[in-house]
Amino acid sequence: MYVAMPLGEATTVRVSRSTLEMLERLRGKLGAGSLDETIQVLVMRQRRVMIDGAFGLDRGRIKPFAEEDRGEDRS
Repeated sequence: MYVAMPLGEATTVRVSRSTLEMLERLRGKLGAGSLDETIQVLVMRQRRVMIDGAFGLDRGRIKPFAEEDRGEDRS
């Protein structure tokens, strides 16, 4: 998801020519409208990788909680 930034909040980031070329190629592959959008997509993807790494350990092994899973006697 891309969040538009008001023009007054823009800044300049200095990158090497090779980094700019990589970002431009990636922008084309992603269909992003700008380099800003491309960078935001990269940041969000990396965030997802980090979250999945931290919390995705038991993915596929966890089942929904059932009433019989309670450890207490409710009779």
